[in-house]
Amino acid sequence: MSTRKPAAPAFVAPPQDGPLPPWLQQQMLDLLQQRGHAWLLQGPSGLGQYAIALGLVRSWLCEQPQADGSACGHCESCHGVEVRTHPDLFVLMPETQLHELDWPLGEKAQKELDDKKRKPSKEIRIESMRDAVEFSQRTSSRNRGKAVLIYPAERMNHVTANALLKTLEEPPGDVRFVLATEAAHQLLPTIRSRCMTHTMAWPQQEQAAVWLEQQGLPAHDAAALLQAAGGRPHDALALASQGVMAASWRQLPQAAWSGQTAAFAGFTPLQAIDALQKICHDAFLVRSGSVPRFFATEDFPTADRLAGWNLLTRWSRQLARDRRSAEHPYNPGLFLEDLLSQARLALQPRRQSAGRAAGSAARPVANYR
Repeated sequence: MSTRKPAAPAFVAPPQDGPLPPWLQQQMLDLLQQRGHAWLLQGPSGLGQYAIALGLVRSWLCEQPQADGSACGHCESCHGVEVRTHPDLFVLMPETQLHELDWPLGEKAQKELDDKKRKPSKEIRIESMRDAVEFSQRTSSRNRGKAVLIYPAERMNHVTANALLKTLEEPPGDVRFVLATEAAHQLLPTIRSRCMTHTMAWPQQEQAAVWLEQQGLPAHDAAALLQAAGGRPHDALALASQGVMAASWRQLPQAAWSGQTAAFAGFTPLQAIDALQKICHDAFLVRSGSVPRFFATEDFPTADRLAGWNLLTRWSRQLARDRRSAEHPYNPGLFLEDLLSQARLALQPRRQSAGRAAGSAARPVANYR
């Protein structure tokens, strides 16, 4: 198992509550012109759902909104949102997400975590939802109404989501909701039916690349990471903030082909699986003579050095199964070794991978051959 520590990221992504990119700004302005007490922002990851949701609540609560309805950015209300202390804004997120995006925890939850009674939750807890419902029934402090932001909304389990239903259908007073999700199909139909839905628009590739360069990425890295993220600019920024740049990204298919864990040493299990699923996807395309989506053709071994359809199909199914347990691996190091062992056996033709199965770390390799 590799003991190499991942290097510190050379790039630090700007905060997600900064100025909106042009394509997100236009979508937000369109939403501000429409009436409704609950919005559901849906689409794949990396398209800016959270950024628009925060822009909406900032605009709703702003004391001096501009002519187009957007927030002024300098009033006390805007400052309150920026420093995470606005009394009329309630943010519902998993505790892990709250920490990542610098939102404060409730006093009770913070004490439980400080006392090490439990680990930060990766779901939106029912206790937090009850606090949000109670918040919605209070009187507005600044006479601009109240707002509840829920992200990612798919992290509500059935119990938590059901606790929201009545309030979402008949909101008390002047409260508005915005739910942002990257997996709308996981939400209860009753939640979706109570919201006005906005499907996130994809930016043009050139527009997104220019914006990434404005965030501090060199042009070469911006183009490569945008391709790596499947055209999703916020996911491209997330890759850069992990320390992944064009050169290191393009090494991954060959590293997976040879089962080298060092190239994936800085990845969490979930990030490693995401990268391997993209390699698997593109291996199918290279094998069929098509152009890869997430990598360049030259990043892969030649088609005759790649495994056949059966091995790739089995590997794709195994990665999907592994993804379900990736947030709770029994041992992250061994989990990564096993993932790369699977990758090598799946990508190399039988004649090249025969006899190499003895190094598998966790499961019998017969399952993947």
